[in-house]
Order: sequence, then C-alpha cells, then structure tokens
Amino acid sequence: MHPGRTAGKGPSTHTQIDQQPPRLLIVHIALPSWADICTNLCEALQNFFSLACSLMGPSRMSLFSLYMVQDQHECILPFVQVKGNFARLQTCISELRMLQREGCFRSQGASLRLAVEDGLQQFKQYSRHVTTRAALTYTSLEITILTSRPGKEVVKQLEEGLKDTDLARVRRLQVVEVTKGILEHVDSASPVEDPSNDESSILGTDIDLQTIDNDIVSMEIFFKAWLHNSGTDQEQIHLLLSSQCFSNISRPRDNPMCLKCDLQERLLSPSLLPGTADGSLRMDDPKGDFITLYQMASQSSASHYKLQVIKALKSSGLCESLTYGLPFILRPTSCWQLDWDELETNQQHFHALCHSLLKREWLLLAKGELLGPGHSQRIPASTFYVIMPSRSLTLLVKAVATRELMLPSTFPLLPEDPHDDSLKNVESMLDSLELEPTYNPLHVQSHLYSHLSSIYAKPRGRLHPHWESRAPRKHPCKTGQLQTNRARATVAPLPMTPVPGRASKMPTASKSSSDAFFLPSEWEEDPSGP
Repeated sequence: MHPGRTAGKGPSTHTQIDQQPPRLLIVHIALPSWADICTNLCEALQNFFSLACSLMGPSRMSLFSLYMVQDQHECILPFVQVKGNFARLQTCISELRMLQREGCFRSQGASLRLAVEDGLQQFKQYSRHVTTRAALTYTSLEITILTSRPGKEVVKQLEEGLKDTDLARVRRLQVVEVTKGILEHVDSASPVEDPSNDESSILGTDIDLQTIDNDIVSMEIFFKAWLHNSGTDQEQIHLLLSSQCFSNISRPRDNPMCLKCDLQERLLSPSLLPGTADGSLRMDDPKGDFITLYQMASQSSASHYKLQVIKALKSSGLCESLTYGLPFILRPTSCWQLDWDELETNQQHFHALCHSLLKREWLLLAKGELLGPGHSQRIPASTFYVIMPSRSLTLLVKAVATRELMLPSTFPLLPEDPHDDSLKNVESMLDSLELEPTYNPLHVQSHLYSHLSSIYAKPRGRLHPHWESRAPRKHPCKTGQLQTNRARATVAPLPMTPVPGRASKMPTASKSSSDAFFLPSEWEEDPSGP
C-alpha cells in the first residue's frame, strides 16, 4: 500500500483533485449487535448517498462497492459509478435492512479476508476490462471495514490473514469499530482514531483503526469525509508572511516565511444541489469565489495559489457584513513529497502563527494570487481574504469586500433610549425564547435528505429484474444455513489466475450475472453529467 498517494500521473485538474478514490465498504456483521446497528447504518447510508448523488459539478466520489460478511462473504453491490446511481444504491441499502438480526450463525474466520481479496480482485478487473466513458482517475482502492466487534481483534485478524496477499493496489485499509454507546447530546460526532494503533509489522503498512458511535449523525459524518479532497500529492496553498508581522518568529527581512497548507471545505454550498439553474459559476453566486479559489489551488504542480499577508487587523475591527461567500479552512499540509523535517517545521510554524494571533487578538488581511508559468500577462483582479485563528490547529479564511464591490449605504445611529412601552414588549418577547450558548448545526434539520431522496428515487416498476426477483431474506433455522431460493448478489469475476487456497471458495454465477457486472447498468447515467 502507499497511503496518501494517487496513482495518476501528469498535471492535476480540479476534476481529479476533487474526486475521491474508489471505495469498498465491507459491513462485518456480528449477532446480536447487528440488530442495534442496522437501522442507524442504513439510515446514514441513505442520507449520505442522497447527498453524494445529487451534487452538481465534477464527481467527488467515483466508484463504490458494498460487501457483507456474515457466515460467509457476499457482494451486495459490485463497483458502480456513484453519480446518477441513487436508485441502485437505495436498493442495495434495502438489502442490508433485510439481513438477519437475530439467532446465531457459525462465524467463518476466513470470510473477512476473502471479502477483502474478492473486492480487490473485482476492482482490478473493473479497471482492466470495463469500458467507461470517463478515464479512471485512480488505480488504487480504499477499503473500509465496518464492524461491531472489537477493532483491535479485527486488525490482528486482517494482519494475519492478508500477510500473503498483494496489497499494492490498496491505497488505504481502515477498520471502523461501531461502539455500543449512543450520543445523548450531539456536540462533536467526528470519528475518533485509535492513538494506540501501531504500524503492522506483518503487512509492512498501516491499518487505520477508528471508532464511531452507534448513532445516525456520527455515521453520516464519517461517510461525508469521503467527499473531502484526500489528495496529498502537493500542498494546495502557500501562505506568505513577512518577518515583521510576528516579532517572536525570527526570519530574514528579505525572505518571507512560507507556510504550506492544505485547503478544506467547511460546508457544502447549497447552490451545488438541485434547484439552481445550472452548475456554472456566476458573479452573484455565493459559491463562485470559493469554488474559483478551490480550483485555482488545484492547478498543476508548476503553480501554487498564494495568499500574501499584507497587514494585521484587530479582531474587533471587522464588520461581518463585509465578508461574503463560503469560508474554507487551512491546515498544515500533509503532502507526502515533503520530507519529515520540512513537514514538522511547517507544522510548528503554523502552530506558532495560530497561537500568536489568538494571543494578540488579531486577524490577517491577505491578497490572493496565482503564480506560475503560462498565465496571462493581463493584470488579474485580486481577491482579498481575512484569516481568523481558532483553538484548533486550523485557520478560517473568508473573502472580504473591496472598494469596487461596495454599494453606498446609510446606517443611522441607534438612539440611546428606546420607548419604554416598546422596550418592555420586546424584552418580554425575548425572555420567552430559549437561549442556547452556541449554535450547533447538528441539531438543526432541514429535511434535505428526504427531499433529495424523493427526487432521485425511481418507481419500483422500473427497477432491474435482477434486483426485483430477490425475495426477502428469511432467517435460517440452522446455524450457518442460508436461503438458496433467491438470486445471489455476488458477481462472477473474469477468468484470472486463482489465488492460492481460494479456488474452491469462489462463488459461481451465470453468464448473465457476469454481464450485469461488466456491462453499463441501465441505471447508470453519464458521469460527466449533472
């Protein structure tokens, strides 16, 4: 494995850098805990894919496949393009809902290993044989195993089982343990990475171990991380500081400090969702400046988007009405092409900057510019930003208005003494409101998921007969027994050299099943379309 690297060569574009690598999700089912997890997991997947399939612009998520491991492994969904395939994804989530929740079955120790190997083999075959209308950006796969079993036990099982498996095409292997606790007060539902997760001495690479709570919000947030830009081929922003800005950071006056940063979205723009006229950028579109900056930061390695700090501002000296567009976050880069010493020094300087700004109660005013070969000789219009520190190791960046954008406005001063009767009425009304110390968006629902699901869900009558023919799962009465009267979701791989020890365990399928995997689905739409 080669974590953090993309296999694509040549200049990057914003289409490539915004797109996540192909993903394989393996749901590792253990009874009786599956009964507590199933509903939350399926609801979180439904919500996530209603959003991921709806976003306009370049696809943020390319291929996705879903496996289930119970007493044996089974492919519920072969690799498909995510964009334009919500109906098919919704059907597969329904498959998960029908899995056995009670009783017992004989757990096969090799089933998890076989699911990883089978999914990896199918991805190789997809990359080699499937004719797509868009070039496959990534040639490596990210595998996530979602389990209710103790995560460290699953990691050890994978280390032992996969020690003879070729994982060169695996970009990342991750085990996510769903804990039994449920959040009573949702304040921060981010997944927690296990700090004790050491490097695998058997596989020679990391197996990431994370834990998430067994609630819908926590699972949603975990899946939404798949929409973030995960490329680490190069840093995205250079933040240039002159030496006189901070007296506690000693630098030669003629050699400004350059902090190398990665760019991260804080939230999705509503204008990327259905209901807008189109996905193009407009001057009056709040997302315009942000997306333009994000695309500029995603140009080839010959160019870097630079934020040149020009002066400091007092925190109390900025009127909120002068900021516009969506904010974004800067964090120290994790670019794999930098050596460890440079990465560490860069992070230390970034930390010092955040600390100094908080201590002084300062903001920074910066000018954005794209520097590099091949750009027009015309004088470009500059964009200015305010950079705000936070208690975390991040900086919040927002676009700020310039003289050219300002409209004349007259704001009369507020009289000191309001009318007594009006003051009493208004204060009485305000006293009746519930007062919250902070605004937590996780507590506010707009019913967006159900709205998007209703737009893209297709009638049952139009579903593929291969899926319609499935009968609901019946609980087996004997340990390890499965119903055989329904169409299996497992797809047959193309003829390849069999993996040692697996020849007798590979599932069989008819030619029509194989064709259903390698031919474009009737549900799939053009990945380049909205």
